[in-house]
Order: sequence, then C-alpha cells, then structure tokens
Amino acid sequence: MIAVQRIRIFHGLLNVAKQQNVGKCCHLLPSVTTSYRCLYKTAWLATCRPTAQPSERNIILMGQPGAGKTSVGRQLAARLGMPAIDIDDDVLEKSWLMPVAKKLSHVGGERFLEEEGQAVCNFSASRSVISLTGSNPLHSAAMQHLKQSGLVVYLDVDTDDIIQRLARMKVNRIVGQEAGTPMPDILMYRAQFYEKWLDIRVLCGAGDTIEEVTEKVLRALNRYDDSESETFVSTRSSVAGVGGSEAEPKFFSDVVVEGLAPDGGLYVPKGGFPKLGPQEWKRLAKMSYPERACAILEQCIHPTDVSPPELGQMVRRAYGSNFSSEAVAPVRHLVGSQYVLELFHGPTASFKDLALQLMPQLFAHCLPQMCNYLILVATSGDTGSAVLSGFGGLDVGARHRVGVLVFFPERGVSEIQKLQMTGIREGGNARAVSVLADFDFCQRAIKRMFGDAGVTGHLAVEYATVLSTANSINWARLLPQVVYHASAYLDLLRNGVVAFGDPVDVCIPTGNFGNAMSALYAKQMGVPIRRVICASNLNCVVADFISTGRYDLRGRELMLSHSPAIDILKSSNLERFLHHVSGGDSGLVRDLYARLEKHQHFEVSAELLHKINDEVSAGWCSEEECLATIRDVHSQTGYVMDTHTAVAKTVADRLQDQSSTPVVICSTAHYGKFAPAVLTALQRGSVPTEPLDQLQELSSPGVEPQMHGALLRGLRESRSQPHRVCQPDFQVLTEEVEAMIQDSFLNVH
Repeated sequence: MIAVQRIRIFHGLLNVAKQQNVGKCCHLLPSVTTSYRCLYKTAWLATCRPTAQPSERNIILMGQPGAGKTSVGRQLAARLGMPAIDIDDDVLEKSWLMPVAKKLSHVGGERFLEEEGQAVCNFSASRSVISLTGSNPLHSAAMQHLKQSGLVVYLDVDTDDIIQRLARMKVNRIVGQEAGTPMPDILMYRAQFYEKWLDIRVLCGAGDTIEEVTEKVLRALNRYDDSESETFVSTRSSVAGVGGSEAEPKFFSDVVVEGLAPDGGLYVPKGGFPKLGPQEWKRLAKMSYPERACAILEQCIHPTDVSPPELGQMVRRAYGSNFSSEAVAPVRHLVGSQYVLELFHGPTASFKDLALQLMPQLFAHCLPQMCNYLILVATSGDTGSAVLSGFGGLDVGARHRVGVLVFFPERGVSEIQKLQMTGIREGGNARAVSVLADFDFCQRAIKRMFGDAGVTGHLAVEYATVLSTANSINWARLLPQVVYHASAYLDLLRNGVVAFGDPVDVCIPTGNFGNAMSALYAKQMGVPIRRVICASNLNCVVADFISTGRYDLRGRELMLSHSPAIDILKSSNLERFLHHVSGGDSGLVRDLYARLEKHQHFEVSAELLHKINDEVSAGWCSEEECLATIRDVHSQTGYVMDTHTAVAKTVADRLQDQSSTPVVICSTAHYGKFAPAVLTALQRGSVPTEPLDQLQELSSPGVEPQMHGALLRGLRESRSQPHRVCQPDFQVLTEEVEAMIQDSFLNVH
C-alpha cells in the first residue's frame, strides 16, 4: 500500500509540474523528492524490520561457541526486564529429554543439525532474550523462523579468544567439525552463516567482560531503534527549514542519492562520527581489509539504510579479485620513519577505486524505483575512469536506470588518463566528454546544474531523470576513504611499528581536500592521527589558506603540472573541513562561500586559523622538486613513485619534525598513469610518444612496485575513440546532459 502511495504522490506532483510552467513550479521538486523519500523510508521499515512490534520482539544472541551468549543473555534479560531463554537448556534438552552432548553422540553431526533446527522451528516466544547455540545459524529454516520474531545480535568475538575459551571449557570438538578438521577452520566456516543472519553486530574486543559486552549490546539496540538520530545536515544550512520550520530529516539513503544539498552545501553527519575503543581497534588489526571495511562502515551507516549482510556483500564485491594486491591497500616501508600507503592497486590504478568500487553499489541500493538517474562527474583525471569502472560493474537492472556522464579538461589530464576514459567503453550508459577549460570550470558547471531549478525541473518532468554525482561531494564517495586511513594505522599496529595509541602523521597530496577530510574523520573515529599534512603542487591555494587563513582566487590562474589530479583551485571538501573545525557553524560556512562566490576570496579569523593549524599543516613543491624526489627515492630505494606521491614525499620531508613519529604518505596513483613525467624524472632518455610504449619502458625487471597489470591490459585492449570536445559554456554542457539522458534512457539517436 505504501509503495502504491509513494508512486501516486510522485507522479501526481510531476503531473502538476507538467500542467504548469516548469520554471514557476520547479521549486516544488525538492519537496516532491523529500516526500517521496520519506515514504520510501517508511516502506523500507515496514517491509524489512521484524514483524513483531518492538514491545513484543525477541532479542536473539548469536555467535560462536564460547562467545558468551548465555552469560550476556542473562545479564541483558535482567537489564531489560525480560525472560532469558537458552536454546540448549530450555528448548533442546526439554524437547529431547536428554543432554545435548548425549544427543550429538547418538545421531552424529549432520542429523543433529537437522533435529536441532526442527526443534527451534517448533519453538516460539515473545519479548524474550534468546541465546542461540553456536550451530543454530547453520539451519536456514530455523533462522528464518526466529528472525520473524526479533532482532539477531551477533556477538563477534575474535577466533583466538574463542579457541582459548573452548580450551578452558575443555571443548575440543564442536558440531559440524569432522575428525581431523582444525578448530580455526570450522570456526571460519561458521562465520559466513553468522554474517548472513545478523541484524546487529557487536564487535567484542580481547578481554571484554560480560558486563562490557552487555553494555555494547544495549547501546547497539538503542542505536537500531533510534534511526532518527543518525541524520545529515548541509554545511550551509541550520537545522530549521524555511521560515524557521523544522527541516525534513535527511538519512544516509537520501544524501547518497541527492549528492549535493539543495542549498549548495555538502552533507555531513549531524551527530559526527562514532568512536571505536582501543580494544575494538586492536581487534580490527587482525582482520583483512574487507573485514575492517565492514566493521567500520557498519558503525557509520544505519542498518535501516543498508543492512549489515547487504553491506557485507557489497564490500566483498568491491574489494576482491579486482584488486591486484590481496591486501587491497598495503603499507610499505620507504625510508626512516616514512611509510607509503599504496592506494593504486584497484582496476583503474588510483585511490579513487577504493571508494568507487563500493559507492555505485550503495547508490544503486538506495535508489527509488521509478526514476532514472544520471551521475554527473567532473574529474581532474582519476575519478573519471574509476567512476566508469565502478558503475560499469553494477548489475544489468541498475545499469538500465543509471547513466554516467564525465566532464574532464581536454588539456588537463594525462594521455593515459584520457585513454582510460575515452578508449575503454563500459556501455551505452557511460560517456566521457572533454571541455576546453580547467577542472574548476567543469566542477563549477555541475554544481550550477544541481542548483538550477529550471534544469533539474525540466529533466525530472520531461525524462523522469534526477541528477546525482559521484564526486567526493557525495557522502557515499567520501565515506569509504575513511577505511583506508584507519587500515594503514592498523597495518602499522599489526606489524609492530606502533603500539595502539602511538601517534602517526598522514601526508596527502590533495587539491579537493576529500582525501584529507577522510583522514580527519578517521581521527574522529579514534585512529591516533597526530597531524594531517596537505601537500600541494604549484596550484597551492589550499596550502596558502592553511598557512594564512586567506582563500584567495583573485588573479590566480590554474597551471598545468606533472600532478594533474591536484590541479584544482576551488576545493570542494574544504567546505566540510571548515564546518568541522568551526564546530558546525553553518552560518559561517554559508557566509564564507557567499563571499567566495561574489568576491573570489574570504579570510577566517585568527581564532579559527589557530584551530585549523591544530588539525592540519600544509606545504607545496615545485615541478623540479617533484621530479627530483622521484629520481632520488628510486636511486636510494629502488622504489618508483608517481608524481602525486612525490609531491607528498617532498612536503613530508620539509615538514616532518625530528621525532620518531611515523609518517604515512598516501600514494594516490600508480606511476604508470604519469609515465612521461616519471620517465623524465628517471632520466631514461627520449620518452616514447605512444602510451603503451611508455608503460613498457617502465616495466623493467626488478622495478618496485611492479607495473600495474590492469592498466597495461587496458591500454593494450583499448582503441582510441573519438570523443566529444565542448566549449566552456554552461548551456553547451547542459545540452550534453540532455543528449546523454536521451541516449541512455529513451534510445533517441
């Protein structure tokens, strides 16, 4: 019924828009989509939550043998004033009239699982805390029966802790464990079933007491029931809406689909980031990158927006065999106390893959069903190919409803980056168009389209198409980047470089500030990052601002460099930083950006500049210094870095103090993407003109890191394709958007 209502409301309002002058009524569209999303949220809650009302539902504790389900269940039941039911003692033994161990010895493992499952299917309860056996989740029908009556809470305990507890309990074999199968193997096998059925994960650290785990469960239950508390606000708007009325709440699913806030600001979590404790971080140090990503992102995405099992499936698809390194984002020692975080092992050889292999899946999951969506992207190089790869990997159904249009500066990207975008086609719903302007113009034009009610209204009415973005202004694009900053620290912890709590510095080549902002968010979650160092090339507007508090674009022209991904003057995510460092002062942010728009500059107070310098420091390097760093590092270590990493290394050398604090340098792209500059830096003689020859020139035996296989294969298989080249005119770009919609969704040729 709700689904029917939301369709009727949406189409009814669009019909109103059609009957009236679009220019006069398109201001209604934000409220149209907001009303629609509220209904969408209500429909989700009605269909995906347990059928039992909260006052009658069960709390179902699930986990490995020895996870503490029974002990936690008793304490939890006492705290909630609910009966405690233990499946072993209160269901199985009463049903079988014999101890569970005796039953297992009589019938064997396979038959035991079936009879255990049938006994659970015949059991019912309400408003109880139910402690499962470790093997219950292996029986699908039993778990489906249980989930109808309550929430499944997974007590996620480290395998080593489980094995120690079972040893103390003198348990050397569990249900389903064949003779000769090591205990860790059967525990790992079981974990996939726990991941399938959970509604809530409670991450248990080593040494957590029963009381501490019980408190974690209570907090997790409160969070689940209070989705209204995990909303988002624009960096430019107050909580109150128009005329002082309460603004409609924005949830994760809303901001993923919208991308940019209606007032031109960027969405940020209203309540900030959740914080993990030291024991939880230590627990994550033992995990793989996908496991870390699941645990961290579950804390940042409410389960009523994306359930943990769905999120887990997305994460595993995002960070699998498509990455050339099993570690996904490995940390490598460089020299002294400097370490390189290699973020270039994804399918398009840049750090953008870490977000854009996951973000399209989140986007498709959150999409309402009756609209088409066109993803607009401005890129200074790497984002374009990463977007095409990420959205090209969606299932067929999603690709039919989602188009991708990339705008890039014709003379502002490397030749290899251009080939990646224009020579490798992901299908008819994806296109890259170059503009005879710089990146800032492309980005400014896209933001203007989002804010132009005439454009958005026309596209919604004529084509039932909504615009969104995959740039780092979209929250779902920025959020996954938090994971790799946390993962870098966890790798240093696991390798004994630091003990938990020891600080590290992070040095990031940045122009749009998204990568730097994600490091600050990781710090907010509890990662002991001391300083974030922002490294610029000769387009050093961000470095100048951090040093002086003045953001000044007057008379400043964008200069093309060897590190084009940071050839940016108007830094979008700096807005999120100002909101963060000012304590959420949206009025200040709004005023600063109004000044920037009108006068091309702004200046912050001395007090705010002091707070900025407490969080970040910055520097820049020349083109000559960049190439010299590539040459020197290779000479000293045999390691080849790309131009952006070299910018960060140069600035890190300049700003690193004399302490032994480790510095993590973010290597944001593989050196092969900028082969001419790297070959020049390495003094390899004349540089071949063909990109494929350039890569082969760099593919010498013994070179570290090795040539990126997917990059090399892509260029071998690609064919140079003619691509659209546009004049730097807003109307021209708008016409490209409409043509793309027609080609993608209407089959108009």
